[in-house]
Amino acid sequence: MLELLASPRFVDKSPGQVWATLLDEGLYLCSQATMYRLLREAGQTGERRAQARHPAKKKPELEARGPSEVWSWDITKLKGPARGIYYQLYVMLDIFSRKVVHFEIWPTETGALAREFIEHAIIANGGVPPQAIHADRGTSMASNTVSGLLAVLGIEQSHSRPRVSNDNPYSEAKFKTLK
Repeated sequence: MLELLASPRFVDKSPGQVWATLLDEGLYLCSQATMYRLLREAGQTGERRAQARHPAKKKPELEARGPSEVWSWDITKLKGPARGIYYQLYVMLDIFSRKVVHFEIWPTETGALAREFIEHAIIANGGVPPQAIHADRGTSMASNTVSGLLAVLGIEQSHSRPRVSNDNPYSEAKFKTLK
């Protein structure tokens, strides 16, 4: 019975499925309980189906060995002149030198403005684009317009992990100092 349960035909099936299949074919060898008892005695009562093996997830890390290799950017709100009025501060940092490559202030946050901001940052850096740009998962950072621009320019894009608030520490630290 153990040989039958371990055969290629039934190796991925539960004892109940094997029992039912054999009954459909007009063959009764033993009860389901006996199949379970035999598997238990042989130490084979674990998961019988083929299991997917996924490699361990690695926390992505960007490492800059020189200037203009990896940039980090983010957007924060700045208080305006009156209550309820805010401006959006876009800031691009070089993570190697922690230098502010470029910044702009806009009244709103959109994907089109983000694309324009990245283009201006590259121009401000003498036309030299970085190898990678890191950002959080904000609507502007993950927009199709920004993704399309980075793909066209051959810039690798990196986003922070979902629901993690400290995955863009360079930008957040600068904003804390600024505010």
